[in-house]
Amino acid sequence: MSDTMSKSMLENKLTKLFPFTRNFINRNGHQYHYVNEGQGSPVVMVHGNPSWSFYYRNLVSQLSKSHQCIVPDHIGCGLSDKPDDDGYDYTLANRIDDLEALLEHLDVKENITLVVHDWGGMIGMGYAARHPERIKRLVILNTGAFHLPKAKKLPPALWLGRNTFVGAALVRGFNAFSSVASYIGVKRKPMSKEVREAYVAPFNSWTNRISTLRFIQDIPLKIGDRNYQLVSDISDNLAQFKKIPMLICWGLKDFVFDRHFLDEWQHRFPDAQVHAFDDCGHYILEDASDEVVPLIENFLKTSETKLA
Repeated sequence: MSDTMSKSMLENKLTKLFPFTRNFINRNGHQYHYVNEGQGSPVVMVHGNPSWSFYYRNLVSQLSKSHQCIVPDHIGCGLSDKPDDDGYDYTLANRIDDLEALLEHLDVKENITLVVHDWGGMIGMGYAARHPERIKRLVILNTGAFHLPKAKKLPPALWLGRNTFVGAALVRGFNAFSSVASYIGVKRKPMSKEVREAYVAPFNSWTNRISTLRFIQDIPLKIGDRNYQLVSDISDNLAQFKKIPMLICWGLKDFVFDRHFLDEWQHRFPDAQVHAFDDCGHYILEDASDEVVPLIENFLKTSETKLA
């Protein structure tokens, strides 16, 4: 099946669940998809792995009534192109470059509320480290922007995918990572069949699962690993955001971004507003959408008043 036909079939399936205009920019020869809904101060939402802009659909539907909501699909994810390794270097530095290029293209250069999840934390805060003056508020959802906490070991499933041929074959050959995440990423109740299918639909072939694996392989664990120094630099730059409003919403049953990561965020940002959910997992915007979306909306309203 061609990429064009696959993308067309995916869009047809998503018409009701993801009712947003499809926007694209050409990024070094690749179609880079993004959502751009609403008007007002910009809210930039950055997804992780193995999800895509679909993760933020409920938040966009609500916030776009009063804000400009911008949500890119990283190259290799969602409705963006999925080139092979010769066409794109799947690494953190390029992810940050892509986000920067999109926001430059949209002329979004001030008063940004940054919403980050999973790898989106590293990518979004990597952008923020380059342009701290542009960031107005931060919303943190089960993510990191620093090295693996000392008390936290890399989960075996990620170690397998990162370091072994068997793990790589499972991720790309059987969609093990994306498919499993759609089940274990929520804890309160299972995703509906149509929502779960939407999460995994972009990753429907060996070719189209390249980014899922490359994200795992890009995790830096020790000095000398590619991006280890970049992650160190992003981590070191976090302190400059201590004085801006921050909201943290966290699913405590996340098997990767667990209490160790939340503790690190709270240690670095003791003044952050924190809402931790004992019965929620990695996909906090699925598990607790009815609670978290209003929390974010209220945070934007109250912090706007304080910043005025």
